[in-house]
Amino acid sequence: MTAHKAGFVNIIGNPNVGKSTIMNALVGEKISIITQKMQTTRHRIKGIVSGDDFQIVYSDTPGILKPNYKLQESMLKFVDTALIDADIILYVTDVKEQVDKNPEYIEKVRKSNMPVIVLINKIDLSDQDEVVKLFDHWTSVFPGANVYPISALEKFNIEPIFDRILELLPESPPFFPKDELTDRNERFFFQEIIREKILLYYQKEIPYSVEVEVEEFKETNKIINVRAIIYVSRDSQKGIIIGHKGNMIKRVGTEARTDAEEFFEKKIFLELYVKVDKDWREKDRTLKKFGYDAF
Repeated sequence: MTAHKAGFVNIIGNPNVGKSTIMNALVGEKISIITQKMQTTRHRIKGIVSGDDFQIVYSDTPGILKPNYKLQESMLKFVDTALIDADIILYVTDVKEQVDKNPEYIEKVRKSNMPVIVLINKIDLSDQDEVVKLFDHWTSVFPGANVYPISALEKFNIEPIFDRILELLPESPPFFPKDELTDRNERFFFQEIIREKILLYYQKEIPYSVEVEVEEFKETNKIINVRAIIYVSRDSQKGIIIGHKGNMIKRVGTEARTDAEEFFEKKIFLELYVKVDKDWREKDRTLKKFGYDAF
């Protein structure tokens, strides 16, 4: 009988290189929100893939950044812990970013003594010569690591990554029940769906000044009733979120509800409110309430 394998595969890299798209491609579900804006992922989100004789626990992490406020310090701690508790590290770069970005963090990965798989994402936006150069560069940066040029968006070259992960996984019983897809609850995913819409439809600092809390989540056989609060840092931001005659918040609510109905496969009744919590990104108590102390 084949021994059961299980382990934690942590996805790290700079902001906007496609970590969430890669995780969703590997897990096969839309678990991490994806937008073109930086800092889309604020938490470590686990996606679980199980088979008869294996379980892979993927962890998507916030992009590596230099913290400017307490929220970002907390986000970076999620990234640091991902280096400690990994069985395998997926280091994600892409064809656009400077190869010498955050050298001190690359050094941390090198010194972690974890098996590393390097993914060069977005090769659909480059040419073969450039990809070969990047392949040679990353092979020299991480000697012994497997380097895969991929396109997460096109799901190109994803299967070999999965096969290599299975080879590298340690023998272990499963960490989670085999039918679980993630360690996050329904409220968390609803919050992420709303936050994705805010990232898409608002400019400048607004998306980064916002947090979403699902205050009520009541599910019946036919419908889910949700009341959610969008927190902003300043009074002026409240008006921007609501928009002229409420047009912006209505758009966010409508689109979030549509996505949520697809995700939860049920009718959704959604109420959205906006509250000002001055400088919430700097308050330990508020950050804790939003789950940024959980390492």
